[in-house]
Amino acid sequence: MSGLKKTENPNMGGGTTRRKFFKTASAMVAAGIPVPFMNNISDHFTIMGWSQPIPANPMDGKLGLRVLSDRPWNAETPATLLDSEITPISRHFVRNNGLVPKRALEKNLDGWSLVVNGEVSRPLKLNMDALRRKYSKTKAALVIECGGNGRAGYHPPASGNQWTIGAVGCAEYEGVRLRDVLEDAGVKNSAVYVAYESEDIHLSRDPKKQAISRGVPIEKALDPHTLLVWSMNGQPLPAIHGFPLRLVCPGWPGSTSGKWLKRIWVRNQVHDGAKMTGTSYRVPKNPVAPGTKVPDKDLEIIEEMPVKSLITRPGSGVEIVDKFSLPIRGHAWSGSGSVREVHLSIDFGATWIKAGLKKPRNKYAWQRWNSLVEFPSKGYFEVWARATDDTGRMQPMLVPGWNPKGYLNNAMHRIAVKVS
Repeated sequence: MSGLKKTENPNMGGGTTRRKFFKTASAMVAAGIPVPFMNNISDHFTIMGWSQPIPANPMDGKLGLRVLSDRPWNAETPATLLDSEITPISRHFVRNNGLVPKRALEKNLDGWSLVVNGEVSRPLKLNMDALRRKYSKTKAALVIECGGNGRAGYHPPASGNQWTIGAVGCAEYEGVRLRDVLEDAGVKNSAVYVAYESEDIHLSRDPKKQAISRGVPIEKALDPHTLLVWSMNGQPLPAIHGFPLRLVCPGWPGSTSGKWLKRIWVRNQVHDGAKMTGTSYRVPKNPVAPGTKVPDKDLEIIEEMPVKSLITRPGSGVEIVDKFSLPIRGHAWSGSGSVREVHLSIDFGATWIKAGLKKPRNKYAWQRWNSLVEFPSKGYFEVWARATDDTGRMQPMLVPGWNPKGYLNNAMHRIAVKVS
């Protein structure tokens, strides 16, 4: 790539290089690196610099992911590996709460069925052949994002996996609409919530305990974009992603998209399964000061995810030589279903540049944006990306309102650029 310094780490994307990390703009200036817009920021502001972690890769079938835990498996994807409009399976993040069931590891459908019961007139028991035969098939590119994506940005720190920006992906799924299955079962007027139960194994291996069992209101379950899927990117669901069947509830936390399904339970109350109560996937009803201990009664269940964007090319730390322009691109998405605008800033938010934005492939798919950014001089710059969704909601520059479990961080993504 002409005009860019070569990368040391191929997982970081074209044009990146590792350099000494400077915490403040003044420190960079003192070291002889100009920061043209430093007057727009406080010297207490932590700049990006060029410090970059090199991801480990101990997971079979996954390339360059950063593993947060291996019991259960949880791994996130560096931003530059999320550049594809459809996320390859090898680069899709992994978020598990329990152990992958034996059936999934062996790809064994013997004796498997999906039970649909509870507040229905006609309980169902469907094997895979029946699911494929009885209902109309559909395909869609859908974003799944962990509710805790960005947790590492909260201070004081929140407990849980310290996701940075990579607990998100947009794959193509094939399956059937949950709505069609529920209508076949005859949902009663008493239905309030639809929950899932799965075959994953609790970490204690106690068969009486569930690793996770979450749900959504009946209205979300009946949304035509909420799917029961058996295929991911044209292949049977991989074991780690929920073989043989998973739920996909796009626009809501990934925890509502249950894997390894065995039961859909229509309930006459808000579901109270594993990780549906206490502080799990809940945020304060009203703003609280960082570090506040929030009583359970003052928390509410997370539903629609916030608007967000990601810079996927180039990687942070890129240096451009003998030129003052740089093509930049990424994705934007929102729990509302689509994004209206993406803007970039190179002067710490003083002014904004409107990026080009593609329409989504379908509702709840992420959208490609791109821009050719012009820099006014040599020196250190940060590129900030800010998305605005179709409801008018906009990303904040800073980490949003603190919550005890570190959910819903949709602060702007930024990268460091050196022009020399």
